Amino acid sequence: MTIATAGAQRRAQIVSAWSFDVFDTFLLRACTTPDGVFERSYELSGISQSCPDVSASFVQHRIQAEARARRTAKETRGTGEVRIDEIYSCFPFSLFGLARHHLTDLVESEFAAELELCRANPDMVGKYLDMKRAGHPVGLISDTYWDSDRLARLLRACCPGLTWDFLYASCDHGSGKGEALFAKYLSEQAIDAGACFHVGDNDRADVRGAKRHGIRPRYYQQATPQLASKFQRETALFELLCGGAPSRLDHGARTLRRVVAARGAEKSPAHHLGMTVLGPVMTAFDAFIARRCQEVGGPGRKVALAFLGRDGFLPHRIWQELHGATSAYLEINRRVSLIASADTMQPLIDLLSKVLKIDAPTFGDMMKFLPPKVALFFARYPSGIAPGEDLAKALPELMDAGEIVGLAADLRTRLLAYLRHTIPEFDSCTDLVLADLGYSGSVQKALRRVFEMEGIRIRLHGAYLLSLDDAFDDIAGEDSAAGFISDLVVTPHIKRMLIRNVALLEQICCSADGSVRDYDGEQVLREINPRPASQIALAADIQAGSVAFAKSAGDAALDLRLDPYTAPDVAARWCAATLARFLLLPDEDELALLGGLKHDVNLGTQALAPMIDSDFVRRQITARGVSAACTSAAPPMWLAGSFASLSPSNAYLYALFGANRLPAGVFEESPCGQVQVGLFRTDAEATLETATLYRTGLGELRLRIPLSRAMGVTMIALPLPKFAPEGLLLGVTIQAADDVSDAAESQEVVGIPTESLVYAGMQRTGSHYRAQTEDACLLIPTVPITQDIAIYSVAINPLGSCLK
Repeated sequence: MTIATAGAQRRAQIVSAWSFDVFDTFLLRACTTPDGVFERSYELSGISQSCPDVSASFVQHRIQAEARARRTAKETRGTGEVRIDEIYSCFPFSLFGLARHHLTDLVESEFAAELELCRANPDMVGKYLDMKRAGHPVGLISDTYWDSDRLARLLRACCPGLTWDFLYASCDHGSGKGEALFAKYLSEQAIDAGACFHVGDNDRADVRGAKRHGIRPRYYQQATPQLASKFQRETALFELLCGGAPSRLDHGARTLRRVVAARGAEKSPAHHLGMTVLGPVMTAFDAFIARRCQEVGGPGRKVALAFLGRDGFLPHRIWQELHGATSAYLEINRRVSLIASADTMQPLIDLLSKVLKIDAPTFGDMMKFLPPKVALFFARYPSGIAPGEDLAKALPELMDAGEIVGLAADLRTRLLAYLRHTIPEFDSCTDLVLADLGYSGSVQKALRRVFEMEGIRIRLHGAYLLSLDDAFDDIAGEDSAAGFISDLVVTPHIKRMLIRNVALLEQICCSADGSVRDYDGEQVLREINPRPASQIALAADIQAGSVAFAKSAGDAALDLRLDPYTAPDVAARWCAATLARFLLLPDEDELALLGGLKHDVNLGTQALAPMIDSDFVRRQITARGVSAACTSAAPPMWLAGSFASLSPSNAYLYALFGANRLPAGVFEESPCGQVQVGLFRTDAEATLETATLYRTGLGELRLRIPLSRAMGVTMIALPLPKFAPEGLLLGVTIQAADDVSDAAESQEVVGIPTESLVYAGMQRTGSHYRAQTEDACLLIPTVPITQDIAIYSVAINPLGSCLK
């Protein structure tokens, strides 16, 4: 006989029941991490007034209080579930000038922070309402220290009118989803587990916990592991570069990035990079440009906006996407603007002094003629390519200033014709905003000189992503310049580190065209673009992802009630951290994607400089030490990427150096002993010389042996068993100059090929060696040099004991 029950009848009628996790699934917080709630609690509690600038301590004590409360509950009740008042009962009140009766105030402050920061996730709300309209039982289950009454208030505050069939808070039941809370839900709701679905973001609680009770989980991933790793690095760099600023409160910028990334279609790695990293930076920069245009406007003013090519190409695309055709793309570079502004030879000298290399054809194309003296100058250099600095010094003796002034006047005429064609109603505008990546406003200053020469009264205003602010003091009158990431956002030391590595950003942001060299009426005359087609396509793909983020961010921000760019200083700090993470701490995928890019110098040659050269950095560290390697001049253009290609820790050391947080006494070398080195001459005679052995902050050994050419040394013998009988040989390098100090400081470091070294009496596998006899040694053949001094540097990572 079968006995029918109401519960059995109900279960038979149910198609399925749906439960949703609350925090980080149904509700999202407008902060970088969940403990951003604690940081905002600190600000709301009033402690920020009585104990200012200690938010980090408050947050850590709040976290520790919860850990103590859960530990106590586990010991006394057998469960780690606690309520909010139990957490704050473990808080150090006296430290922050509070008494025990302030516990309720702290609880209320934290709940107020939740109300302020939490947002209903529109994607989850849509799914929730769909299931409810379909007649499924729908509710929420949360592992939380907020009881169900508070949880209900929070949910309805974020989503007015929301109703549910059930609501479970773990602290009410003394058990979490990973324990017995799901079982409690199934029992009380009289629902078969097989007819249930649960949506949540936590693998342990929401996925494995649901599976353990037979419930079918639906995993809601907030961010991929790769993106989550980027976020962690960004936070670390934020705290390093923007010390003292709240590191968890970003007005929802990171939440917006998560949502846009989750909604975006999976495409190429390059597109994903634009969508998740570069797009957010450029969208925030776009908001800064819009503010600049508003600031310079006003009654009686007509403002025009122009993006400077080539680096301003991506910001211009984003502006067009978000604001329509309300701006111009202006192909003008430092070279054209400086020559056009020349009324003496000095602007051309200033330009050439910054050019790495230049040849006669390029100079002739630049100046429209090649004076005989200049041609003879280039002929004295190998392959006719001279350093720009040498040409700048010699130029006053090679050319007549009048020739340059005449050429400048002609170019000015062509430039102004191009401006009038490109910028609508150019002559009637009162203010022109110039948007660019940065850095010192050289084009803006040159244009000011051009306008003054031609009697044009238009005011010029720079809007730069990165600015060298000490270079703006000579912008006078009613002109202005401002950087989004200014020296009030990060220090000048940090800024220069970012700009040292900005060539990567330039290559990604610039147009596919070659650099402008002149104008012919409305037509732009460009140089040949020497970049490979594959690199241009890669940059285009990253740009497409950046534009896709900008297009999606507006709708997502409205859905989530977020305005991440409303506070310019907060937006600038987080963009600085995002950009710094990308440039200074790239991950392996980014290194693989971008490491092969080349930088076209475009000021004097068609040569391409490498972005990454890990061997270069390794040699610099061997010969000159970590700090000196961090100051290396380009190339390689992406020095941080070159450090990162050695290891992530090397990249972080470079970032520490740039933030002035790399103490020389810890990471630099210090003497740790003396070594007798054998020197063999051409006449087969051998002598022993004493050399100082150094230990680095990473435990590596360095040995430097200076030799003069007159010594005639052909072989160096290192008695490795005396100081490092087993280890990894990291490299042997040479620096040469005409005196010891110049050789030691030289960045021209040459590595000796491993195959030319002789491991006498040693067992060797790759870079690893082990001495088999007491008289074993490493034999280093010397290399012929044309200078008087050569310094041989040896880097070893010792294994086991050393310095016998």
